[in-house]
Amino acid sequence: MAFGVRGGVSATAILLASVAVAQDHGEGLGGGTLASADVAVNQPDYSPFVDQHMPTDVFWGDTHMHTSYSVDAGFFGNVLNPGHAYRFARGEELTSSTGSRVKLHRPLDWLVMADHAEYFGLADMLAVGDPAILEDRVTKRWYDMRQSGNPDEGMQAFYEVVDSITKSNNLVENPNIQRTAWDKTTAFADQYNEPGVFSAFIGFEWSSTAGGNNLHRVVMYRDGADRARSSVPFSAFDSDDPEALWDWMDGYETSSGGRILAAAHNGNWGTGLMFPETRNNGEPIDVAYSEKRMRFEPIYEVTQIKGDGETHPVVSPDDAWADFGTWDKGDLGGRNRITPEMIPHQYARPALRLGLQHQASIGANPFKFGMIGSTDTHTSLATTREDNFFGKNPPAEPDAARWSHIFMKGELEGTDYYNWETLASGLTGVWSRENTREAIFDAINRKEVYATTGSRITVRVFGGWDFEADEVERPDFAERGYAAGVPMGGDLSDAPDGKVPTLMIRTLRDPDNANLDRVQIVKGWMNADGTTSEKVFDVACSDGRAIVDHACDGDVGNTVDVANATYTNTIGDPMLNAVWADPDFNPAQHAFYYIRVLEIPKPTWQAHDAAYYGVEMDPEVPMILQDRAYTSPIWYTPG
Repeated sequence: MAFGVRGGVSATAILLASVAVAQDHGEGLGGGTLASADVAVNQPDYSPFVDQHMPTDVFWGDTHMHTSYSVDAGFFGNVLNPGHAYRFARGEELTSSTGSRVKLHRPLDWLVMADHAEYFGLADMLAVGDPAILEDRVTKRWYDMRQSGNPDEGMQAFYEVVDSITKSNNLVENPNIQRTAWDKTTAFADQYNEPGVFSAFIGFEWSSTAGGNNLHRVVMYRDGADRARSSVPFSAFDSDDPEALWDWMDGYETSSGGRILAAAHNGNWGTGLMFPETRNNGEPIDVAYSEKRMRFEPIYEVTQIKGDGETHPVVSPDDAWADFGTWDKGDLGGRNRITPEMIPHQYARPALRLGLQHQASIGANPFKFGMIGSTDTHTSLATTREDNFFGKNPPAEPDAARWSHIFMKGELEGTDYYNWETLASGLTGVWSRENTREAIFDAINRKEVYATTGSRITVRVFGGWDFEADEVERPDFAERGYAAGVPMGGDLSDAPDGKVPTLMIRTLRDPDNANLDRVQIVKGWMNADGTTSEKVFDVACSDGRAIVDHACDGDVGNTVDVANATYTNTIGDPMLNAVWADPDFNPAQHAFYYIRVLEIPKPTWQAHDAAYYGVEMDPEVPMILQDRAYTSPIWYTPG
C-alpha cells in the first residue's frame, strides 16, 4: 500500500505520530507498540489555545429583577412570575402584565432573580389564594380585602404591607408563606438554568428602608436549589443593619458549603448612608468591617431605572458628563431631602475616593467595589433599549400618557419623581470563559465586570507597567494583558522605578446600536494632605478628533431626528482603542482608574413614545441621551 504526501508531511509520519499519541494515553496499535516513532514530544503543542484559560467572552445579564413575587410588583398588577422572567430573558416572546406582546431584541445570557425578602411571594400567593395565605390571620384579612372588589381596600392592604416593611415589623405569623414561595422560585431557577446557554441565578433583595433610607442589597447565589433551600432569605425583619446581613451570609456559606455575594444598589436615592463614615452602630469603620464588606459585597449597582449613580455635579464639577440621569430631590418616599453633604456618600466615584482615604488611614478599603448595572424593573421584563422600554412597573408600561404619571409621590414638597425621569437602564457585562453559574459568579466576585446604561458596548481594559503603544492592536491583546498586567477589578502596587501605570483599552459598539463618541479614563487619587482629587482624561476620540488638554477637540455631533425618534451612525466610530500612560503619576499616592465610554447621541425612550403615540411632552422631558459604560476600577496601592 502506498502513502501519499501532502504539504510536505508524509502519511507515514502522521501514522507514527498517531501511534505516539496513542501510547501516551496508554493505548497500543493492535496490542503492540512502535518504540521507533520519532516524534518531538518535548516541543510545545502546535495549538496555542490548549492551555489557555483566560476569559474570552462578554456575557450580558441583569442582576436585579422583580416579579409578581415582590409586594411592590404583584400589588401593582404584575402577573408574571419568576418562570416568566427567566423565559423572557432567554429570548421568548411574552404578553406583558398589561396585555402587550413583548420580546428582547437579543436574549440575555444570564439573570439574577431578586424579589424582596420582606413578604417574599406574598402578593402572588394573595392573587391566587394559596392555602398558606388562608392559614394566617393577617394574610387572610389582606386576601379578603383584595378580593372585595373595592380597589381602595386592595390598596389599603398594600399600604399596611409597606408600612410594616418601613418599620421592620413583620405582621405575618405563618413561616410557610415565605418557605413555599422560596421553594417555588428556586425550582424555577433550576428549571431554566442551562449551562453553556443561559445561567438562571437564585437571589433575593434585602430591603432595609428604616426611616426612608435606602440600604437595599441584592443577594446572589452561586448555588442551585439544593443548597439555596437550606435557609430562607434574610430580610429587614431580621435586621436593618448591613453587617447583620453579612453575618447571615457567612453563616449560610459555613452551614451549606455554598457561595453567596451581595451588591449594594441605588445609593443615589438615599440619604448618604450607602457609603458611610461610620458603621450603623455609630462606631468607626475598622479593618474587620472593611474586609467583611468587601468579602460579601464586592460590587455596586452604579446605574438602574431609578437614575444613574456614577457621580454628581456637586462632587465632580469639572466633569462635563457628570449630570446624567440625576435623581437628587429626596430619598425613598420623599421623607428626607438630599443635601450636598449627603452626595459624597451616595455615588460611586466619591465613594471610591473615600475608600482611598480609609485605605491610607486604617490599612483597608471598605469601598473597593466593581461596577454593575441592572434594571430593578418590577415588570418581570428586562428591557433596556430605548425603543423597547417597558418601565419600572406595570403602570409604567407603554401607553400615551405614562411619561406624565408620578413614579413616586414624596411626602415633602418638591420630592416627587415622575416616570419621564426614569432611565432605560442598565446591564452588566461579565468577562468569562463560559456561561455557567459558577463561571459568571466567579467573574463578578473578582470584579471582572462592567456596567452599561442599556447598550451592549464591549469594553476591555488592562493595567500594567510595560505596555507599548502598538500592543492594543495585536490579535493577542488580551493574552498580553493578562500576562503583563491586570484586568478591570485588579490591583497594581509598588511601582517599579521610573514606571507609571499604563492602561490598554479596547472598546466596540453594540452591533445593533449607536456608534461610539469617546473613551475616557476617570482617575481618583489621594493627596499628601489626606484629601482626594479626581480628573477625567479623554483618551480616544471618534471621527479623527484630536485630544487637546486631555479632552476631545469638539463634540461628536448629533444626527437625532426627534420628531421621528431616529438617528444615523454617520458620525462616531464602531471601535475605539487606546494605550494611555498616567502623565501625573506619583508612586506615593493611592489611586484608582476606571473607563467610561460614551455613545453618540440617540433618541430616548420618551422620544420613542412621543413619536409612536403622537403626543407632545413637556419641554423638560429629555429627548436625546448618550448611553455609556463604566468599567470596574483598577487600583494602585503604594508599596
